[in-house]
Amino acid sequence: MSNEYGSDFMTIIDEDGTEYELEILSTLEYNGETYLAVTPATDEDVEVEVSILKSVEEDGESVLSIIEDEQELQTVYDLIMDTLYEEEDAE
Repeated sequence: MSNEYGSDFMTIIDEDGTEYELEILSTLEYNGETYLAVTPATDEDVEVEVSILKSVEEDGESVLSIIEDEQELQTVYDLIMDTLYEEEDAE
């Protein structure tokens, strides 16, 4: 991987045992929960698809899950996008 993506990467394993490397674009603490905006880590020039995942505790481990509540997802999406745009404007 090149460093053009930054330094925050993570590897996750799905239920089928498939590994995925993700770049963490942003982390947000909101209402006592932790949310992550992630995208697949790749060196290819492709359209970036951003996913927003929620970190939840299961059996003492931190597990990433999708956000099923549409209102929660929209609120978190708006907050993360505001943060990302603020960071861009500061540069």
